Amino acid sequence: MVPGTGGLVGLPGTGGSLPHVDYVVEGAPHVAAVRFLVDVLSDPLNAALIGGGGLAVLFTMVAFLRFRPAEADVYALRQALAGYHEFLPWMLRLAVGLPLVGAGFAGYYFSPLVETQLRVLQVALGFLLLFGLATRVVALAGLLAYLAGLAVRPELVLASEYVGGFLAILLLGSGRPSADHLLQRVAATEGSVYGRVDPLHPIVDRFNAAIEPYERYAPTVLRAGVGFNFALLGFWEKLAHPGPALAVVDKYNLTQVVPVDPGMWVVGAGLTELAVGVFLFVGLFTRATAATAFVVLTTTLFGLPDDPVLAHVTLFGLSSALFVTGGGPFSIDERLGWVADRVGLRSSPE
Repeated sequence: MVPGTGGLVGLPGTGGSLPHVDYVVEGAPHVAAVRFLVDVLSDPLNAALIGGGGLAVLFTMVAFLRFRPAEADVYALRQALAGYHEFLPWMLRLAVGLPLVGAGFAGYYFSPLVETQLRVLQVALGFLLLFGLATRVVALAGLLAYLAGLAVRPELVLASEYVGGFLAILLLGSGRPSADHLLQRVAATEGSVYGRVDPLHPIVDRFNAAIEPYERYAPTVLRAGVGFNFALLGFWEKLAHPGPALAVVDKYNLTQVVPVDPGMWVVGAGLTELAVGVFLFVGLFTRATAATAFVVLTTTLFGLPDDPVLAHVTLFGLSSALFVTGGGPFSIDERLGWVADRVGLRSSPE
């Protein structure tokens, strides 16, 4: 451990990479990325698998847009998920609050890569989010705390999904069930004692009214945060710095799970995470991609028993929230849905 700024202490990187896989391996050798990719793709079988996989994904998307299979099922699913929107603030508070409490008690700052003595801060932020008390203020405080840590410990970029989570909570507020909802109802009741002694109630109401027009952008900030995180993990950790990822494949003998060579394992996993990240970031087939992200995370947890579960709870929760919201504003899905409506189709391509 080395001393950090502002009470943070952490571990150095490996081979110039951002050491996400240092959760499970240490001291992995440096592997030149370009030479590694050339070696992997020069194998005809590997090239066929990667090219065939990419073409299969492209064909599936085009076929779905062209032939609209199971359209009634997709429409029913979207209608059912629309009823879940009222629970989104609660989902987001759980997704961000639980890992913050866990990080505080475990002694790390947002990411297990950065140890810290600031335990009370994260535990307090986490519990306030779970209770839904002063939710928007707490979300803003959490975002500023993360950005301050990122300024002195760049490896915290690996926990960048927190940015999307905090911003979405800031936009949506506490929802219900929450302490904020209960207190607001009591304060708004004529003749209530709490309503007479709470000087912040009118200010909170005006602030919430000012934020309300922007609540619709919650899916957008979620997509940006989660998509960037997946793309970073796929490109930077696996494709640009394959050494630690190769060590993970070797440590857990993952070639026995899927019988391809270790290089193909790393390239395949990197391209999958990169594609998931890009699709989420631009909002293309958002619900299907969010479901894929959930499967990728689940596979990681079952495949890597040393990987800390708490470090991924936020990604699990935010991916689930995106499955509910879909792409939202500024997404390709929204644009394709508009086109579908113009030609008389009932549902968007997600």
